[in-house]
Amino acid sequence: MGYETLIVEKEEKHLIIRLNRPPVNALSKQLIEELNQVLDNEDSDDILSVIITGAGEKAFCAGADLKDGFGPDPKELSRKGQATFMRLERLGKPVIAAINGITLGGGCELAMACTFRLIDEKAIIGLPESNLGILPGYGGTQRMPRLIGKSKALELMLYGNFIKADEAVRIGLADKLCDAGTTLEKAGELARLTATRAPITTKLILDCVNRGIDIDIDSGLKIEQENFGRVTATEDSKEGVAAFLEKRKPDFKGE
Repeated sequence: MGYETLIVEKEEKHLIIRLNRPPVNALSKQLIEELNQVLDNEDSDDILSVIITGAGEKAFCAGADLKDGFGPDPKELSRKGQATFMRLERLGKPVIAAINGITLGGGCELAMACTFRLIDEKAIIGLPESNLGILPGYGGTQRMPRLIGKSKALELMLYGNFIKADEAVRIGLADKLCDAGTTLEKAGELARLTATRAPITTKLILDCVNRGIDIDIDSGLKIEQENFGRVTATEDSKEGVAAFLEKRKPDFKGE
């Protein structure tokens, strides 16, 4: 399927989604809709992880396209963006942001919805919406404090600051600092590592964490119990234990 704002490729057992709206890959209503279409049409059981990056070398995503405006119902615009990013967060497989340049506003919100964030050493990142008299509307006010803590998140959001890549890694906004021009390569390495893992186990670990992180620990432990029962019934769990006992590498099949 062709997309006007995205370039989508399958490589081995992972999907690569490039945001493609030059010059800075700004988010638009169409891009959000097409991202949903990708999740509807391109995701399958043989895709074990997803990489999201920006086309070109300048930007991952510099935020929302302000020329689009907010439409007659800004709350609905926010709801659609939030729902799309939540789909990514709850995809059941790792979603890796290969942050290759400017990553501001909605671009930062998109990156934060991903499972992992690999960032180019020359990139900048932040939520500067308050400089325009608005606030993040695609989940940024909720995800950033969860990632880096309330005080630092408020500092970045209230004063519209953005930070360099090394600082983003230091405070936990990004996970790995990459040499210039290597984020997609490093994301590919992580995707190939993911492909060696048991897919059902990966999905259930993500489910335990995503559903459990914002609830009380007793409720979270019940989710863990439920998923432990499910995972131990899989063929992959039997293969994993057998491989350990036989001192060989397991051959996981997603069953």
